[in-house]
Amino acid sequence: MATSTLEEAYKENPLSLQHILPIDFQSIQEVPNSHLWPKINNVLTSHNDKNPNVPIIDLLAPNVVELMGHACKTWGIFQVVNHGVSLELFDEVEYQARRFFALPAEQKVKVMRSTSGATGYGTARITPFFSKFMWHEGFTIMDSPLDHAKKLWPHDYHKFCDVMENYQKKMKVLSFQLCLFILNYLQPSQDQHSINSFEFAGALQLNSYPCCPNPNHALGLAPHTDSLFLTILHQTNNTKGLQILKKDQGWTSIAPVSNDALIVNVGDLLHILSNGEFPSVYHRVLVDQTKHRVSLAYFFGPQVDSMISPLVSSKDNDGVVLKYRNVKVKEYLGLKAKHLEKVFSMIRF
Repeated sequence: MATSTLEEAYKENPLSLQHILPIDFQSIQEVPNSHLWPKINNVLTSHNDKNPNVPIIDLLAPNVVELMGHACKTWGIFQVVNHGVSLELFDEVEYQARRFFALPAEQKVKVMRSTSGATGYGTARITPFFSKFMWHEGFTIMDSPLDHAKKLWPHDYHKFCDVMENYQKKMKVLSFQLCLFILNYLQPSQDQHSINSFEFAGALQLNSYPCCPNPNHALGLAPHTDSLFLTILHQTNNTKGLQILKKDQGWTSIAPVSNDALIVNVGDLLHILSNGEFPSVYHRVLVDQTKHRVSLAYFFGPQVDSMISPLVSSKDNDGVVLKYRNVKVKEYLGLKAKHLEKVFSMIRF
């Protein structure tokens, strides 16, 4: 089962409680030193950066495969429209997410992620790699959040569960469709065969970025790449906080082009599968002084027992040099849990 196998990968790399429990954002008036980031090389730039020409892909376009492949190759990130997920569902998920994050801290800790767990309430898994903490709290769901929801709302948990399960189903179908397009680009004659060689797992991350008294010295999420094939992000209420590090442009804000547009970024395993052709996007999240931002991130990739082997496109010439060795998903997640961005050098030929 997808959930149990994905969770197994994290059990072997437990975190300390210090790195899981967020501070009580509702009770503090200023940014504590533990969360106060310096302006390192002036990289903490403004929200008002010029929005770049990130590819916008209509999933009904006849040349969608070429558009998506080109976007993955040149940017590693793109936006999709006409994806079939309703605005009403986005609104429902945001309402339920805000319902959760508005709970008192003593309620939220009832569903705190265990030190070796993958689901529940807590900070980002990258927290131990940084000397400062992030202005962020999250809630991770894999399939049914029933057990957690019952602890929070003993008599009123059904709606939360129904909405989250419905959203995950929609995201899984969409993710599979996107992967089919991408694999078709990499190996045009073998797309269905390639994707059927994997069994997939997914995880939904509800992100909360509370209002911050000093947003110029705080980070919602520190710079990192995502681990799986791809991430589908919905930034609620058309707000922006996501930034990517774009070569020759520095940190660049990515704002959704419409309320129902979804942002999709390439993760590490797709970078490996593409033999380095698709960049795994280095990104971070800024915070705001007056807006409490919520975002929905769906992570999608092969189950942990899957072997990832670089694909060489039939469009390439013979003799293409493979950049990465074959690696099992579980091994890769374990290496990244210990080494973060140094992980690629450990599997490179």
